[in-house]
Formats: sequence, C-alpha cells, structure tokens
Amino acid sequence: MNCFNRRLVLAAALGLCVSTLAYGHGSSKGDLVIDHPYAPPSLANAPNGAAYVRSIRNKGELPDRLLSASTPVAARVELHRMVLDGTVMRMREAPAIDLPPNSTTSLRHGGVHHLMLVGLKQALKVDDRFKLTLNFERAGTQTVEVWVQTPRGTASANEHNH
Repeated sequence: MNCFNRRLVLAAALGLCVSTLAYGHGSSKGDLVIDHPYAPPSLANAPNGAAYVRSIRNKGELPDRLLSASTPVAARVELHRMVLDGTVMRMREAPAIDLPPNSTTSLRHGGVHHLMLVGLKQALKVDDRFKLTLNFERAGTQTVEVWVQTPRGTASANEHNH
C-alpha cells in the first residue's frame, strides 16, 4: 500500500471515529433514536436504582411504545410514571410508555417517566457502564449502554430514593 492509500485509509478511519464520538452515546432502532441512557450512582447496599434516557425520538409516522426493559445488573426493570395523587406526586408502575409519532419523549430524573432497577445485584458507581435492553412494540428490541454518572443539577447522587 503506497503512502497516499495509507493516508486515505487513516483519514477514513479517523472520520468514522470522530463521527461516532460526535453522535455521543446512544443508538437507533427503526424510527426510534435513543439518546444518552444514564443512571445515577447508588448507595452500596441500596436494593433499587434508576435508569434514564435523555430522549427517545420517534421520527416515524406511526406510534410506538416501550413495553419493557431488562438488565443484568438488576433482578428486573419496571417502567415508572410520576402521577399526582391529591397534592402528592407518587411513582407508579406503568404497563408501557407511549412514543407518539414525530415526537420526543424524555425519561429523565425529575421528569414524568423513568426506569426502576429493582433488586440491584451490585452498587452502581460513577463511570461504570452496563447493558440495558429496551423492548418496543413496533421497533423490536434494542440494547443500549448505560453510563453511571451524577445527574446535572443534583447536589448528591443519592437524592433519587425509592
């Protein structure tokens, strides 16, 4: 391989790396774009934790729904929705999370939806990463990598108690 061809291959590889880094961590499946799955660190012996997704964008013309999720770091994952019970916000398990067409849905701390990690098998520590499999009605199954990080705007990693 001559010098020009080596440089061309190197430039193509570098471009691929840069484009991957620019996209950030996330993925897409069918019409869905899943952006920035993350989880806050947990206490050493906490039985439960939470996972979030900055956004799930449905860029299609048809609705979809997140039906369930699973991860090797917890016994099970529950889909949760915050609901007003009188004057108190309460967390309730939801059968699914609707993803309307041409819209973006957030699963963020302090928001309406999140994923509850029930029966943690290990403490979640800052900079850890783990796999989370999301099961969608139309788009099928997509496994994403969740990064453990302290959410922006929180004084403590332990503010999200369940």
